[in-house]
Amino acid sequence: MSISVTTWYLEQTSHADLRPAQQPPAGQGVGIVRSEVPSPEFSRFLYTAVGGDVTWTDRLTWPYVRWAEYLGRPGVETWVAYERGTPAGFVELAADQDGSVEITYFGLVPAFRGRRIGGHLLTYGIERAWDLAERWPGQAPTKRVWLHTCSKDGVHAMTNYRRRGFRLYETTVTEEAEVPAPGPWPGAGPID
Repeated sequence: MSISVTTWYLEQTSHADLRPAQQPPAGQGVGIVRSEVPSPEFSRFLYTAVGGDVTWTDRLTWPYVRWAEYLGRPGVETWVAYERGTPAGFVELAADQDGSVEITYFGLVPAFRGRRIGGHLLTYGIERAWDLAERWPGQAPTKRVWLHTCSKDGVHAMTNYRRRGFRLYETTVTEEAEVPAPGPWPGAGPID
């Protein structure tokens, strides 16, 4: 059986486009740290923990070597949000030499959604996309930050992107085989 999937492509073409979200309450203990040492194990953990319930499957078949090569590329960064020491979500950036930075992945572990972390993490990730060249000698200054999201992603994804100042520039619709969400394990998600 196939399903129709709409994919939206969004961009910011100026740092002034960013509309920051409010930070989570100080007592919540939320901090964001760059994962500076490329770690395929940690990145795959984040990928499955965040994307398991929204059918992120494209990297599940990547062998260790491919993860390591990708994460070791200049201009690829992973920023991780923690709540009191526990990974709550991440944003992954990938720069091109033309000054374009893609937010390749962004999201929260299901148990951390709805706690005012997502907008804050996205704001932080966009800021890091705009100043990425400062951390990578030889990298062109950022001229554009872009991402894509689709109808399989979380229900609040598009709203968060638009609130942060992203503008829609392209929409596609494709038919895809229906694949059950893999989850980090069957039945993973918040405990009710």
